[in-house]
Amino acid sequence: MIKVQLSRVNGDFGFEAKDAYGNTVRLDSSPETGGENFGVRPMQMLLMGLGGCSGIDIVSILKKQRQTVTGFNMAVEGHREKGKEPALWENVHIVFELTGEIDPDKAKKACELSMDKYCSVAATLREAHCKITWAVSVNGQSLYSTK
Repeated sequence: MIKVQLSRVNGDFGFEAKDAYGNTVRLDSSPETGGENFGVRPMQMLLMGLGGCSGIDIVSILKKQRQTVTGFNMAVEGHREKGKEPALWENVHIVFELTGEIDPDKAKKACELSMDKYCSVAATLREAHCKITWAVSVNGQSLYSTK
């Protein structure tokens, strides 16, 4: 069982979340809804989780293939449903930018395996009918895009 603790620590909607290892994250609502920009919005946190989950998968897969990843950046962009409550993620696009001594085919395959098979956050979003697309580049060279 996984357990996290949340405590309100700032204004009406500013929370601090702590995991079992003592790692903390601050969450808040937008100023338009009464928040104070104290922390990340919960739905943004879900996109951050998607990036983190897939990033861990991709690096792990590439390390097993003896690829050297010296840099890894991601841009995650999402759009939520309009006029609905709850407003779920409707579509999300991720751009993976890898640098290092990496075979382009292995990079593409690692991203594909993460997005289609291993990333639990991606699977959770897909179960909620979110369309996830992605693109990958290695050393500045665009390799592949599902968009």
